[in-house]
Order: sequence, then C-alpha cells, then structure tokens
Amino acid sequence: MQPIMTVAELNVFLDREFPQIHADGRIYEIEAVTPGEAVLSVKATDKHLRPGGTISGPTMMALADLAAYAVILAHIGPVALAVTTNLNMNFLRKPEPGDLVGTCRLLKLGKRLAVTECGIAGRAGGDLVAHATATYSIPPR
Repeated sequence: MQPIMTVAELNVFLDREFPQIHADGRIYEIEAVTPGEAVLSVKATDKHLRPGGTISGPTMMALADLAAYAVILAHIGPVALAVTTNLNMNFLRKPEPGDLVGTCRLLKLGKRLAVTECGIAGRAGGDLVAHATATYSIPPR
C-alpha cells in the first residue's frame, strides 16, 4: 500500500492539529514514510530520563503512539480524529540516554480499525529496546 501523505504534509498537519506534541520543543521528528511504514525519532533530553539514567517508559510510549498515528495518517490522509483504542508496550532492555528511533509498520488497515507494530531502538541501531502494538479507531468518512 502506497502512502498518500509525505513527511512534509504530515509535519504541517501535526503542527496545525496537534501542536502540543511540540510542548517540549521539536523533539519528535518524522524521518521517513514508505509503503506501509513510518520512521520517527525522539531526541531524548535529561527531562526524559528516569532514575538510573535510562529513557523513561512514557517517552518511549509517546514515540510508539505518535509513530502509529503517523503511519496510519500517511496511508489514509489527514484524519485528525483517528484515535488510539489500544497500545501494548513491551520494554525489552534498558535504553541508553540519547536519540531513539521508532519504525512503525501497518499490520492491518481497514475502514474502521488500523493495527500497527513499532520497534524502538537507539539511533546507533542494535537490539530493540521496546516493542509496541497499537490499534486505532478510524472515524467514518
């Protein structure tokens, strides 16, 4: 399945409809959109660390949820009211401080529901630090 929105179009949409994602500055970035996939990153700063010097779970969950939203919208168009109905997160290993990259794939894209999976790793690559699945409800057109 081919995306119908570009990275630039998604960024304009998010800036207009979801500006609160940038409340801490532009730490989330859409890096790529390809058929069935989107790649996003988060520039994790000291405020995103938890005790022990690792990136917090909420930071990784936000990355996974935003990546799911981006990959779905890239393939259905600018539907602001598509909403998360389920997010399941598995924390696999301790991420070191620094940028994280989430690669999110569409598993199913129906008329009313979309299901995604997202693998999160450090910018340098290596093993996944987290894995998420998300289901989104798509409003009727």
